[in-house]
Amino acid sequence: MKNDFNQLLQILEEGEPKKTPKQAQILKAAVEIFAEKGYASSSTSEIAEKAGVAEGTIFRHYKTKKELLVSIVTPVMVKFTLPVFASHFAEQVFEQRPENFKELLYKIIENRFEFVKENLPLVRIMLQEMAFHQDLQEQLKQVFIEHVYTRFEHLIEYYKQEGKIIEYPTPTVIRMVMTSLIGLIVTRFIVAPQLDWDDEKEMERTVQFIMHGLSTK
Repeated sequence: MKNDFNQLLQILEEGEPKKTPKQAQILKAAVEIFAEKGYASSSTSEIAEKAGVAEGTIFRHYKTKKELLVSIVTPVMVKFTLPVFASHFAEQVFEQRPENFKELLYKIIENRFEFVKENLPLVRIMLQEMAFHQDLQEQLKQVFIEHVYTRFEHLIEYYKQEGKIIEYPTPTVIRMVMTSLIGLIVTRFIVAPQLDWDDEKEMERTVQFIMHGLSTK
């Protein structure tokens, strides 16, 4: 997992000071154990053992096990949500606006699907623990409302005005898109990863499922 974790570590370090080698060891061990066993069933002693450090070393960097969890979940939560609307992708998709809503949906789903595939241990921890920690839920709400919802809202209004999708309330349209996207990711990577999935076809089918409900034709 060394090369894979180097990529994951870049996400955990973005906007933060570079991690010391021992911090990196602790994070790597915590990601592996939290992803496999869940936060509640994990202990700092087994994280320390897997990381090859004393348990006290963990508490020099992270005051509690919860703080260690938050240090992992918060950056991946931001990365999972924001890159859809950031940098080159935003300029290409959200500023230029694809001609039809179906193209926009496919680009969003494909973009986030690849992010999850490349960063699965971190995303698994985020999705597993979100249901049990209200503070993490509140963080996600804040990130989504402040950075995603308004921009998505403008796009939906644009496609409705152009007659590309039906006149459902914009929050309803966003809900349909988000639940279909999250449902695809959770089923494919968390609930039933062992099934014989054809990822390309599943993304296409998800887009078709949404469009049959929203298309004006």
